[in-house]
Amino acid sequence: MNTAAGWKHPSTSLYTDHYELTMLQAALHSGAAHRRSVFEAFARRLPEGRRYGVVAGTGRVLEGIEHFTFTEDQLDFLARTDVVDAKTIDWLANFRFSGDIYGYAEGEAYFPYSPILIVESSFAEACVLETFILSVLNHDSAIASAASRMTGAAGGRPCIEMGSRRTHEESAVAAARAAVIGGFSSTSNLEAGYRYGVKTVGTAAHSFTLLHDSEQKAFEAQLASLGVGTTLLADTYDVETAVRTAVDLAGPELGGVRLDSGDLIAQAQWVRKLLDDLGNHHTRITVTSDLDEYAIAALASAPVDSYGVGTALVTGSGAPTASMVYKLVSREGADGEQVSVAKASKNKISVGGRKYALRRLNQRGAATAEVIGIGRQPFDDGNDRPLLQQFIANGKLADGWTGAEGVRRAAERHAASMAELPGAVHRLQRGEAAIPTEFEEQS
Repeated sequence: MNTAAGWKHPSTSLYTDHYELTMLQAALHSGAAHRRSVFEAFARRLPEGRRYGVVAGTGRVLEGIEHFTFTEDQLDFLARTDVVDAKTIDWLANFRFSGDIYGYAEGEAYFPYSPILIVESSFAEACVLETFILSVLNHDSAIASAASRMTGAAGGRPCIEMGSRRTHEESAVAAARAAVIGGFSSTSNLEAGYRYGVKTVGTAAHSFTLLHDSEQKAFEAQLASLGVGTTLLADTYDVETAVRTAVDLAGPELGGVRLDSGDLIAQAQWVRKLLDDLGNHHTRITVTSDLDEYAIAALASAPVDSYGVGTALVTGSGAPTASMVYKLVSREGADGEQVSVAKASKNKISVGGRKYALRRLNQRGAATAEVIGIGRQPFDDGNDRPLLQQFIANGKLADGWTGAEGVRRAAERHAASMAELPGAVHRLQRGEAAIPTEFEEQS
């Protein structure tokens, strides 16, 4: 795992719910805990009006499973608070995941009932991982899905993640990571840069300007320290005065100006004209101020070079969770054979059986359907793309899915996956999933 050498990953074993361990205790008591089982993480539906989702968090899940072990202090806590009995404590003391995990590559697009993550192990081992897996996938996939919509609306202009102050400190790191997977070029979050090797950027806030006796003094200090390639914040007082001052001080080599308030479309237009009139044809304009995918789309015709996005991104832009669930779909019966199982509750159905998946492509290589095989690989008509990767085999993590390399691969997978999907995925208007999900039953 190629995360930062100095970062110590915390134990993840108590990032779970009480009932996971009481289920484990009862299953150990009945003898069913050791039955071979298949659990599946999937979403029954996309957020209202969305046309696709983006898988994110898989690398963090895999990192966390490697650290899903119980310390003496944690076991003492479970015993002292009577969460589980002594037999269960003994089982937990020796826990290391030893099964197999398959799933969609991080960065992949997903649709209703896509088998995003498949865990094959004893019931006991798969059961205790449920809450941790879902908390990571639901959060990170929601952020990556929002990021993807925003970068799609940006049409190739860079997007910067800058929402750390709008969420929990650990969620901020995860959100920055997910945003880069969803197409963002950089983040303001240094911890994300440290752990995952993503590019970090930033210059100054309004407080820096207000600290100095004048805006000119603030700009002089920033330019002297950071160089003329820096970006100066132009709307603390009067935007036109700030732009003229910035150009007077830095000349045509000024890197950029940032606009953070007001009518951004009109402001960007006249600021661009002003910069050009002053000879600063290469000075970039960055806009911030509560942007979401709709605001970014509205700025498409404006002379904007990059977008800084905060609150809307780290809250999923109206869809703060991917609504994924983790269900038992197959388990060993008393005779040793696998039995498909499924939940039949109204509006909460699951589809039983071990799943396999491919993306059906037409002759031009464009996706036409998500095809899910139940109990067997679905039919491949010759150019379809298998979707499931194996991440863990017999408890051993495969290389390349975690750390900085995992984030890089996920961002590449996201770009390739989006290029394969119909153009409808880039529409922000409400609509159905971009491609249908089709099931092929085992014959």
